[in-house]
Amino acid sequence: MASQLIKKEELAEFPAIAIDFQHTMTSVWGRSDKTVFEYLLDLRSFFRFVAASDMGLDPANDDISRLPFSQIDIERIEKLTSRDIIAYLYYLTQTKGNSATTRNRKLSALRTFFKYLMRTNRLEHNPTEQIQGPKKRTTLPKYLTLDQSISFLDKVSRSDSPTKKRDYAILTLFLNCGMRLSELTGINLTDISQDFRTIRVLGKGNKERMVYLNDACRDALTDYLTERLDGTPAKMRQKALFLSSRLQRISNKTVQWMVYKYLDEAGLHTPGMSVHKLRHTAATLMYQTGKVDVRVLKEILGHEQLNTTQIYTHVTNKNMEDAVGRNPLAELKHRDYVADAIERADADWEKKKKETGDSE
Repeated sequence: MASQLIKKEELAEFPAIAIDFQHTMTSVWGRSDKTVFEYLLDLRSFFRFVAASDMGLDPANDDISRLPFSQIDIERIEKLTSRDIIAYLYYLTQTKGNSATTRNRKLSALRTFFKYLMRTNRLEHNPTEQIQGPKKRTTLPKYLTLDQSISFLDKVSRSDSPTKKRDYAILTLFLNCGMRLSELTGINLTDISQDFRTIRVLGKGNKERMVYLNDACRDALTDYLTERLDGTPAKMRQKALFLSSRLQRISNKTVQWMVYKYLDEAGLHTPGMSVHKLRHTAATLMYQTGKVDVRVLKEILGHEQLNTTQIYTHVTNKNMEDAVGRNPLAELKHRDYVADAIERADADWEKKKKETGDSE
């Protein structure tokens, strides 16, 4: 439960209406602990802003980071208007310096909370209904090119690390299947199908999906499993597919450290490059080079909405250059249109002189 992420004494700060919302997200909607935790943090920020207003404080100048807010009940929430929401967004912008992405996330949390109150007949109007989120600057996801990906894997395969086979299998899954970090570290041995064609992963919102394995993945996993299933009692007691050097389920931090290490060794650790960017790489290579349909890509990545997947339909400069080169007018040779115009005018003049009988 979210209480594992937020301490009990911190949960006690929340009003009953927020605790009900938490229970619904966890037990009815099946949201992950991490998602519930983030929603509660965003609600706490908003509730403290509302409490500051009730106490006559100025959030722009007064410290409200520890302000109590358990007194906020449904009667107070019913009085909120769109102006209150806009004032909160202004506070996030001017005082907190939150980016458009962060403000959109916090607004989304409020929208979900108020919709929940509407659906449970506790609220008659939704103050976020007519408010548009801040415009986000569109940025292209960072990713490795095909050549960089091959070089990256080659660096791992030539490593003298005792965990080379494990590391190579992990990176192969990232780059071929586009798994999330938490999905990969959560894989158990029993999640691999008997025919070695698929792996079951647990994605966002505790939703399971099947990930298909290609030849490269099967080869890497087969090589790794010769070590993983060597009969050592300590290893056989563990159900996790990938183990740490301590023979425990490998942690997210260990995988992150391992990825950064190999990126450094391959000279590919540029600013912004991260474990998640390997997921971007898989998606980009499948879409651009493999010509995978964006709807199929959506299912592979486990996205709920197609517009989330469409970020991977970005094009490279080479794509644009090739597209222009395929224009049917591309083969039309350049002509000197000014010279042609003068030539045509001279021809017309000569023709007129012959028709009228004029001569020089």
